[in-house]
Amino acid sequence: MFDNFMSTPYMDDDLATRNWLPAVNVKETEKNYEIEVAAPGFRKEDIRVNVEDNVLTISAEKREEKENKKEENYTRREFSHTSFSRSFSLPPNVNDGDIKAHYEDGILRLTIEKAKEQKPQRKTIPLS
Repeated sequence: MFDNFMSTPYMDDDLATRNWLPAVNVKETEKNYEIEVAAPGFRKEDIRVNVEDNVLTISAEKREEKENKKEENYTRREFSHTSFSRSFSLPPNVNDGDIKAHYEDGILRLTIEKAKEQKPQRKTIPLS
C-alpha cells in the first residue's frame, strides 16, 4: 500500500525537491571566454551571477507552492524547491569587471573579456 502511495500519480516529479548541477559549456576565443549554462525552468529573477576573489559563482533558486482541493474534506498541498550553484576559478588573464550575462530560453550565456592581470574584486553581474 505504501509503495503505491509514493508512486505516481500522487508524487508528481515536477513537484519534488531537487538539487542538481546544470550542464555547462566553456569556450575560449581570442578575445574572451564564453560560458553557457543549461538552466531550464528558471526565470531571470531566480538566477544570480557573482564574482568574488577571482571566483565566478552561478546560482539559482526557485520555490513553488501548489494547493489542490480534490473533495470537500480533502486538500492536497505540495511545494517544490529547485536550486543549483556552480563556481569556477577565473584565469588571471580575464577582466572580471567586464562580464556580460544574458538569460533566454533556459540558457544562461556569459561572456568574460580577456585582459591583462587584474586584482580580484567583488561584483554582482546583472542579467539582460
